[in-house]
Amino acid sequence: MALQIAPSILAADFANIQKEVEMLNQSQADYIHVDIMDGVFVPNLSFGIPVTQAIHKHAKKPLDVHLMIVEPEKYVEAFFKAGAAIISVHAEASPHLHRTLQQIHSLGIKAGVAINPHTPVSILENVLHDIDLVCLMSVNPGFGGQKFIEQTYHKTKQLHAMRTHAKASFLIEIDGGVNIENAPKLKAAGADVLVAGNFVFSATNPQEVIRQLKAIP
Repeated sequence: MALQIAPSILAADFANIQKEVEMLNQSQADYIHVDIMDGVFVPNLSFGIPVTQAIHKHAKKPLDVHLMIVEPEKYVEAFFKAGAAIISVHAEASPHLHRTLQQIHSLGIKAGVAINPHTPVSILENVLHDIDLVCLMSVNPGFGGQKFIEQTYHKTKQLHAMRTHAKASFLIEIDGGVNIENAPKLKAAGADVLVAGNFVFSATNPQEVIRQLKAIP
C-alpha cells in the first residue's frame, strides 16, 4: 500500500497560507498536518483555533491536527469545530488518555495518540483498539527542521509488531525529519503515514516531492 503523506503546514509560508493550502489541495497529499504548540508542553508557540479555521476554510484535504499542548481535553471540541478530521493528543500530556480518546470519538472524528522520542511504545498497550493513529515523534517536538532520530526505526518496528499481535488497525505515523532517504526505511519498518514539513515546503517543487514520497515502493 502506498505511503500516505501529511505535509506539515507549520513549515509553510504563513504570509501566503491560502496559496500554500491550495497548492496542497492540488497535490497527492493525503492530509494537511496541523501542529498546535502552546509554549508549555513544548518550548514553542505555533498557532491556534483561528488559524486552523482559516486553513480548513480553503482545505480540500482532511486536517490531521496534532495537539502538542497541556490539558488537550479542554480544547478537543474547539479544534473539532475548527475543522479537524483527526485529533492526536500526547500520551505524556493526557493522564486520562482513554477518556480523551472516547471524547474525540464522540465527536465523530478519528482519535490519535502522539508519543515523544523517549516514550516507549508499550505505554499504548492498553489502548491499542481505541486509537485510529499513533504519531511517533522522530524529533523532539517543538521546532521544525530537526535531525531525524535513528531510534525511530526500532520503535516503528516494535509498534508494528504490537499492532499485528493485537490485531489492531491504527495507522502508524512518523513526524519529524522525514526525507526521501529515510522514508523507504520507515515504510519497510511498518509506517503508514509520513509527516513532512521543511522537506516539502523548502523544495522548489513541493508537489513533486510529495509525488516522490507517495511513489516509494
